Amino acid sequence: MVGDPAAPASAAVPGERGATVWLTGLPSAGKTTLALALAERLRGEGRRVEVLDGDEIRAFLSEGLGFTREDRHTNVTRIGFVAERLASHGVTVLVPVIAPYADSRAAVRARHAAAGTAFLEVHVATPVEVCSRRDVKGLYARQATGEISGLTGVDDPYEAPENPDLRIQTQGSSPADSAAELHAFLTERDLA
Repeated sequence: MVGDPAAPASAAVPGERGATVWLTGLPSAGKTTLALALAERLRGEGRRVEVLDGDEIRAFLSEGLGFTREDRHTNVTRIGFVAERLASHGVTVLVPVIAPYADSRAAVRARHAAAGTAFLEVHVATPVEVCSRRDVKGLYARQATGEISGLTGVDDPYEAPENPDLRIQTQGSSPADSAAELHAFLTERDLA
């Protein structure tokens, strides 16, 4: 039987405080690249780290969900639930997920607050023009030709965080530099 989601988590590894670090931003902003670079650094320091990548979660945990506002909210809150459970056990959870709506991100933050688990919202604030040039998955090109619609930040809304815990500009910075900036931020908060 699955445990009660409202029940307190077991203790974290001694001396290791977990946290969820949610990296929100447009497609091709650099969220996953940043998360993977930071994860490697944290693991090298002996931290327990998980990366909950949005594409992987959609393929397994949220298979069958579409891209309506309601489905996107469900996807984000599912990821938030998993992230909080891991973080409550002393894991640093890096979540490179667009999460386009402020109310969805607020719901995840509220779940963490209710459980007493650290949650940090990091806005990977890469301009759409830069994301379009990067176009890692070819989404911007496919949207421009009409092959797809509903691309976040182009023809579907993206509500950028007004007051994120940290805002990172990835254009003009290497992934290592951006990861170092985020690592320093976590270190200041005794989370790295």
